[in-house]
This record gives sequence, C-alpha cells and structure tokens, in this order.
Amino acid sequence: MQKITPCLWFDDQAQEAAEFYTSVVPGSRIVEIRRYGEAGPRPAGMVMTVEFELAGQRFLALNGGPDFTFNEAISLSVDCASQEEVDELWSALGAGGSEGPCGWLKDKYGVSWQIVPRALPELLGDPDPVKSQRVMRAMLGMKKIDIQELVDAYEG
Repeated sequence: MQKITPCLWFDDQAQEAAEFYTSVVPGSRIVEIRRYGEAGPRPAGMVMTVEFELAGQRFLALNGGPDFTFNEAISLSVDCASQEEVDELWSALGAGGSEGPCGWLKDKYGVSWQIVPRALPELLGDPDPVKSQRVMRAMLGMKKIDIQELVDAYEG
C-alpha cells in the first residue's frame, strides 16, 4: 500500500469519474467502492468513496457534496511516451472539458491534467540555453503539446 493517496472531492460523481479515468488510462482499475450508512451525512446507500488505481497510482474519490470544487492549484501530470499517447489522452480526458495552455486541460469533472510528452522535459533541460528557450517559446504557444513542433524548434 502506498503511504500517500491523493483524494479527489466530488459532489456526487466519484464512481462515474473513477470509472471514466480507469477506462482512459491503461493499466488502471477500481479497487473498492464504499457506501454511506445510516449515520450519513449523505443518504444511506449512496457511494461514499471509490478507491482506484491509474497506472499503479492509487487515488480515492469522495462524494463529499457541493462544498468544494477543483481548480488548477493541483493537477495530475501524465508522462506520455509518444505523440499517439498524448493525442489519445488529450482527446479522451478533454472530452466535455476545456483545453488550457502548455499541455493542460480540465476534464468534464473539473479536474486539471497536464498531458506531458516525455520529450518535453528532456528538450527543456538541454544545457544549451538557445535550444531550450526555443523549445520553451514553442511550448508556450501550444495547447496540446506537439512533439514534432518541439523538436523542430529545438533544431532551429
């Protein structure tokens, strides 16, 4: 069991969201669903928490009510090995949500995601400041990250 588990607070969409996330991210699964009892504070029988794993990382989704909503102060960053993976996740997670700059999007539940191709930090980390800054400028003009555009900027 991992020591720290992120908890995502939903109004009443915890199970729906967990099922969606586990269907989108390969190697994912629902671990356990717990329901409220007679003591409340939500109706007895309603899903209280959903424990799930995304690519081996455990999360807890809580149906806590409408008191809190998500914002960009916290996001889930996804390491993508290829442009195909970037495209698939961007399309699936972004459906019904909204695109942001530099590889960020909000899904239909309001959760912020960073869809990051592995090449991005590698190119940004080049010790040649001219190359790395060309990559930075290219990335700043993007919504979904395009690896080939980053490589073209890197190469000048």
